[in-house]
Amino acid sequence: MRYPLNARTRPRAHRDIDAAPDGYYFAPPVEPTRTLDQSAKLHAMLADVARQVKWPVNGQLERLSIDDWKAVIVASLMQEKRMAAGVRGGFVILGKRTSSMTIREMSECIEFLYSFGDEQGVVWSEPIEVPGWVR
Repeated sequence: MRYPLNARTRPRAHRDIDAAPDGYYFAPPVEPTRTLDQSAKLHAMLADVARQVKWPVNGQLERLSIDDWKAVIVASLMQEKRMAAGVRGGFVILGKRTSSMTIREMSECIEFLYSFGDEQGVVWSEPIEVPGWVR
């Protein structure tokens, strides 16, 4: 059974954990990962950015692929600072995968992309909304 934690239910949760036999596990609730609607929205937005925005790469402006834009946006949002040497030279930014993002993190990513796109003059092909948010 699921109970919302509050002043009345918290003592019961403690009692139940204390009464559990050895060898059992407690699995705390985890925030659900991003929805398929959020993923589809993000990819549609990345496609708009990829079609309309040039970005500096090695000192030259160029159009990036959807995957390149996803890496740029996610690393920028997470302010990722981890970098590894590539197996055959070069560098790789180590960051978070969108498939492991929570619904909240993906909403933040979509909002961040809206903000960036608006700054760059992107014309969005889909209505401006964040999946999972209610008006």
